[in-house]
Amino acid sequence: MPEYIFLDKSKQPQEKKLKQTLGSTFDLWQEIKTFIKSEIGETSEEWKFYMKKTGWQLKTLLKKRNLFFFTPFENCFRITFVFGDKAVTEVQKSDLPKNLVDELVSAKKYMEGRGFSVDVKSPNDVEVIKKLLFIKVNN
Repeated sequence: MPEYIFLDKSKQPQEKKLKQTLGSTFDLWQEIKTFIKSEIGETSEEWKFYMKKTGWQLKTLLKKRNLFFFTPFENCFRITFVFGDKAVTEVQKSDLPKNLVDELVSAKKYMEGRGFSVDVKSPNDVEVIKKLLFIKVNN
């Protein structure tokens, strides 16, 4: 599991430092952002400091709906989704990797849905995120 970074509450992550920290995966993050803008629509982003252990996370909203949370790490990043029952059913019907489907189905169910994360390190991971985004938006 990657180590959390950006743990100083007084220093919100800036683009330059984020690019440096993500390394080659910064381009993957940019690809996801471009995909969202062209295929899903305008989103809003807000950096939030939730707790000292996890540091800063970027909350991405589609209108007022929570789309996902972005957590930066050294040379990778994590996208965390919360899916309701309808979206979980769609993931089960999809061609997404079995381990991801199993992780989602076995995740603890809360009032707002089931939370699960994907660590993004490669272009294949970006394709998974794109499919999950479509499922999230349409369900």
